[in-house]
Parts: sequence; C-alpha cells; structure tokens
Amino acid sequence: MANLNNASWSSGLCGCTHDVRSCCLTLFCPCIVFGRIAEIVDKGATSCCKSGTAYTLLATATGLGGCLYSFGYRSRLREQYGLEEKPCGDCCVHWFCEPCALCQEYRELQTRGFDMALGWQGNMERMGKSGATAAPRTHQGMTR
Repeated sequence: MANLNNASWSSGLCGCTHDVRSCCLTLFCPCIVFGRIAEIVDKGATSCCKSGTAYTLLATATGLGGCLYSFGYRSRLREQYGLEEKPCGDCCVHWFCEPCALCQEYRELQTRGFDMALGWQGNMERMGKSGATAAPRTHQGMTR
C-alpha cells in the first residue's frame, strides 16, 4: 500500500508554547533531542549516543548545524507516519529552523506514545512488545 503522506502533524512547527521542557532541551542540548529521535525512527538500530555525537561533530565541523544530517530523519519520520511535508521541504525546514523542526519531531513521537528518554528498547518493553519485534541492539554501550 502506497504512503500518501497526507496526515497532519500533531502540532505546528512553532508549537513549543505548551511544551517548554522539550523546547528548552532542544535549545540547550539539540544533540540529545536528535539522538533520541534517531533512535526511535531507526527502531533501535541507531543508538542515541552515536547519533547525538555525529550530530554534534557535524555541527562543529561544518558550522552549518546538524541540519545536513537531521533532515533525513524528518523525512523518515514523515514516511513512517504518513505526515505532510509542510510548511516546506524537509531540508528547508531544518536549514531555516533547525530547533523548531527537532522540537516538532520530538513532540510528534511523544504524542504517538513514546517516552523519549527510554529509547527504543525501553519503549518496546513498556508497551509490552516482545524483543522479537524490536530491532536488534548492535552496540555494547551505555544503557538507560
């Protein structure tokens, strides 16, 4: 079945007014927010720590922020949930308003029932889904 990408986001791009906690986390630690988003979108195949570190290194090395890396995850998130590509293309949203884009994606996953601090595996356990449905953990790093 084709994905029509016509569902609306649960909140607008600038919908931080009722979510001060996520907004502050995004402003002061975007690498953590991005890492958590990447881990959930990749269904545990990517670790929060590795993604957040890569985001920080790219932002530091290029001076462009992590938007060159993060916009791909917005595209994947939209594809997984059939979300509209608005207000403009994913790359443009991240290029011109990186903090707002990350915060909107974070809120979207929270609205869909994810506890972002738990990561993929923690959410699968919390939701009562067996380990067989979760992507295999491929790293032996820190755990939550």
